[in-house]
Amino acid sequence: MDFRLSEEQQAIRAMAFDFARDELAPHAIDWDQQKHFPVETLRAAAALGMAGIYVRDDIGGTGLARLDAAMIIEALATGCPSIASFVSIHNMCAGMIDRYGTEEQRQRLLPPLLTMETLASYCLTEPGSGSDAAALKTKAVRAGDAYLLTGQKQFISGAGESGLYIVMARTGEEGPKGISAFVVEKDVPGLTFGANEKKMGWHAQPTRAVMLDNVRVPAENRLGAEGEGFKIAMAGLDGGRLNIAAASLGGAQAAFDKALAYVQERRAFGRAIGEFQALQFRLADMATDLEIARTFLWRAAAALDAGDPEATKLCAMAKRFVTDRCFAVANDALQLHGGYGYLADYGIEKIVRDLRVHQILEGTNEIMRLIVSRAIMGRK
Repeated sequence: MDFRLSEEQQAIRAMAFDFARDELAPHAIDWDQQKHFPVETLRAAAALGMAGIYVRDDIGGTGLARLDAAMIIEALATGCPSIASFVSIHNMCAGMIDRYGTEEQRQRLLPPLLTMETLASYCLTEPGSGSDAAALKTKAVRAGDAYLLTGQKQFISGAGESGLYIVMARTGEEGPKGISAFVVEKDVPGLTFGANEKKMGWHAQPTRAVMLDNVRVPAENRLGAEGEGFKIAMAGLDGGRLNIAAASLGGAQAAFDKALAYVQERRAFGRAIGEFQALQFRLADMATDLEIARTFLWRAAAALDAGDPEATKLCAMAKRFVTDRCFAVANDALQLHGGYGYLADYGIEKIVRDLRVHQILEGTNEIMRLIVSRAIMGRK
């Protein structure tokens, strides 16, 4: 296997790292403390092609691969995992429209997404259906040339700020085969939002409930055929899981870099604490975990790009392993800072808070184990 990046990939990765260093990292602590959603900064990222990473280039997308996306999200997360994660969600929505939408839908919906003039949110989870997503209750009833959507979605990133929502709703029987996907545009009657949730982390992006009360959605805004919504939702999540893993990797790398610099400067007992073998060994383990996580993440992304039949299993493995190990690395980085790691000014505690939710969203890590166990035992 060749792990060398092409010149183009190296350039893309360097561009994303530069953007994270210059546009995200200097403001990340303030955005977190002020709970500020930096929309203009997101649009600056879009101007560099980071809003349509795997949207085809015939309409202005970047047309890159999932491996490229993972590298971009990792790089952005070194500046702010919360913002990198929203970029991932936005790209997942744009990619779903590009892949499953009609040509008319692509031409109408994608251009404002590619500039982030319009932001996009993904609406699957409900108050009573998180891990059991196929049990969702939001209904879509056909009414002539439209559908009437009624229900509630929970934990929706970007809700209230986004102008476009991909909503999974039930058009038929119970279970996954009765679910369809719809594009709901903001400011339609009956669409409202809950209060911004008070969260442990991810303060730099809003999270609200999305309420639909007989929201009229034109039939031309349905993605795919009736009953294909769950398949569309799950296909989007394979790439989403890779990107959330990548956001954990970038955040953990930033935390590690801070810890490495700190132990070389901080002195105790007459010498830099980085000279103590116990701390050297911990740093060695952290660096090894980061490298293993990156290697396996790239392996899973390459499998998804290649259409490998084991890609879903590998994406679940990568999401579980990378988010678990990278949270541990970030937590170790906080510990190496001692009491200073607990202070907001050092930025470590923010990374730990941001990375914790990655073990829950895009499917909890317990559900990732379920996906993997079913795959290896030949069960559906």
